[in-house]
Amino acid sequence: MPVQNYELLNSNADVTTTKTLLHEAIPVTGTIVSGTYGTWPDGGNIKNYTHGMFQSVYDYPYLSSSANHIFDLTMGYDEGSALSQSAGGVMQKKKVNLYNQFAQVLLGYTGSDNQVEIFESDLDYGDNDRQMKECFFVSFSRLLSKDQVKPGTFSMELGDGAWATALNSATLKTLTDASASITAGTKTTPGGEYGVLYSGSNADSRCGLVFYEAGIAVLSSSVFANAQFLVTGAVTHSVDQQFMSGTITGSCSALRHRIKNISYNNTTEINSTIYFCRVPHNKYNYSSNPTYTTDSKIVVKNQASDSPVSYITTVGLYNSANELLAVAKLSEPLRKDPTNSITLRVRLDY
Repeated sequence: MPVQNYELLNSNADVTTTKTLLHEAIPVTGTIVSGTYGTWPDGGNIKNYTHGMFQSVYDYPYLSSSANHIFDLTMGYDEGSALSQSAGGVMQKKKVNLYNQFAQVLLGYTGSDNQVEIFESDLDYGDNDRQMKECFFVSFSRLLSKDQVKPGTFSMELGDGAWATALNSATLKTLTDASASITAGTKTTPGGEYGVLYSGSNADSRCGLVFYEAGIAVLSSSVFANAQFLVTGAVTHSVDQQFMSGTITGSCSALRHRIKNISYNNTTEINSTIYFCRVPHNKYNYSSNPTYTTDSKIVVKNQASDSPVSYITTVGLYNSANELLAVAKLSEPLRKDPTNSITLRVRLDY
């Protein structure tokens, strides 16, 4: 019996596709954000830019080849905010542009007058209720957030104490999206699904948003009520004063000083094609390997009357031109003879 090398796959009966969601817990400690690699506000893992429009945080000194980007920080306010109307503001145009950029990408435009939407701490954006006109933006690295942040897993611990004791346990606030899940508590915008961040158990504690696919947390400046949001030398600023008269980099550094922990679960979507490679009882019982025979005798047969036998070790997937596209290796050789039929399940993940 000649050796048959190929077996055609039926695209309807032998091929199927699946999708699997994998989740990984991501913890980010405040010591990495401020203090591990230097004294606040400087640190070898904190990268500032000459344009001064955002700040990058790494898990290791950023000049090292081992450094991994964790997230970027920036801030801004809507042009309708009272802060943008104040005289003597610093970097006002950049702050307004940054707010508009995030709002445009994540929320889109209003339907009536084609204006950029304003962030709101609820699931009914566009109704002009609970508007957040002054915000911090935390953009997580795709390296960590993967395809998206898993809804219902986001948590951020922030300190709202006096500057010297910002992370005192009595003044810690834990922001969570506990009301969100994979199936409920979210809304879809041009920037993808988002959920509401709460600092407590009641509706009045709404203080931000988390956009899951984008991997961006939007924090209302109102979450910081303490008058000593930033103290540098003889200067003491509330959060509103810092938003108005402070630089973007300075505001980002002040926020880092108040971050104790961040944690969430990321999501990786694995798409798979599964091929059922069927080996009937009357095929593939021989091998074309030169070592299969010696002096025209099959070496795995003790007697001439014994049934032929082979051992399957590899499955190859070919296209219509007989070009090898993928190879699957078995963990151990699989015995095949005329008394059995085998179905091998080959999965390609991408």
